[in-house]
Amino acid sequence: MENKFVKVLVEVLLLCISLVLLYLIYSSIMKPVNFNKQKAFRESVAIQRLKDIRTLQVAYKGIHNRFLSTVDSLKIFYESGQMVVDMQVGSADDSLAWAHTEQVKKKLRGKDINEQLFRLYQAGDTLLVFSVASKIPVRDTLFRGRENFCIDSLLYIPFSGKQKVEMEAVTRQVSGVPVPLFEARMPYKALLQGLDNQLRINLDCSRRDQNKYEGLQVGSVSVPNNNAGNWE
Repeated sequence: MENKFVKVLVEVLLLCISLVLLYLIYSSIMKPVNFNKQKAFRESVAIQRLKDIRTLQVAYKGIHNRFLSTVDSLKIFYESGQMVVDMQVGSADDSLAWAHTEQVKKKLRGKDINEQLFRLYQAGDTLLVFSVASKIPVRDTLFRGRENFCIDSLLYIPFSGKQKVEMEAVTRQVSGVPVPLFEARMPYKALLQGLDNQLRINLDCSRRDQNKYEGLQVGSVSVPNNNAGNWE
């Protein structure tokens, strides 16, 4: 009877050990799978923020011919800056409106013809075709079609506990021509915070071995790259 009890106990212990080993094997297989799944998700969020930063930088450069060096400055530009946009009134395919506009132009004097047409349009002459430059707040122009867009989120690396996006802006001489450059960075150490640290360290080592930045980056202050992201 005692031998039978010992035999059953050994079998139960062996079963438990087998289950533990199976769990450990499964966990070791799934650990990198889950890591890469989370990495891909976090990168998708980070990439959208870097694209938005690039959009704001390009808009700012279009006005001031330089880039901003901090994300806080970008936020101020978005909240209080203005952009000059061409407002198109009427259609060039409307032959009646086009003929009417040409007749009106013959009666106008001065260089600001389109401004005069705009005043006539405001006064009630809607049969006009022209374009006029107009200043519009940045916040009323960029990202208007984006639901839940929040400028404050662009300041931070997602999933990092509010670590700020790293950004630089310089002007370099390229073939004797001053070229404004910028880059914004999100290191994996911050972006992948809370995930398996050893796998993140391995990822950083692999990136360094390939002479690549250990994270996500848009633009470059070293060489002109047309403000490309390193994921593109």
